[in-house]
Amino acid sequence: MREPALVLIDMQRAVDDASWGERNNVQAEANARALLERWRARVGMIVHVRHDSTGPNSTYRPGQPGHEFKPETAPLSGEIIVAKSVNSAFIGTGLEQLLRSAGITELVVCGVCTNNSVETTVRHGANLGFRITLVEDACFTFGRTDYHGRARTADEVHAMSLANLEGEYCRVARTAEWGEG
Repeated sequence: MREPALVLIDMQRAVDDASWGERNNVQAEANARALLERWRARVGMIVHVRHDSTGPNSTYRPGQPGHEFKPETAPLSGEIIVAKSVNSAFIGTGLEQLLRSAGITELVVCGVCTNNSVETTVRHGANLGFRITLVEDACFTFGRTDYHGRARTADEVHAMSLANLEGEYCRVARTAEWGEG
């Protein structure tokens, strides 16, 4: 059986913009970096998913400073970059074919935003038959107002996404579970 692929979702400077509001998991980039270093030492498949927004005011729009990868998790030469323009990294990207052609059936996922592209990609990947581990302390999100107008903290939004995914779509884990490279 092949090693799982590490999939880093939307780890771009876009989310550093103050317009996003308050976030959780301030250590997420350091944890994602630790995972990345472990995968590089293992010579495992690494996929950097980059959001190429088509929205004119998006901080993720190509040509904007936010489109660049965060320095902590920036790809090295030869690492795979998959560009997407919707929430799921599997829509219109060739990611599924890339993984299947490499014989990969298991993914370890981290990134941003937990309740958006991370949750969507995990759900979609699981529905395609991939076994997925979501590394929750290497993900983060932002506070939001719920459907009823109640303000929810970033921790609450993050926790609800994890609850939505755990068991049916993935196994939720922490960075420390992956041991040393």
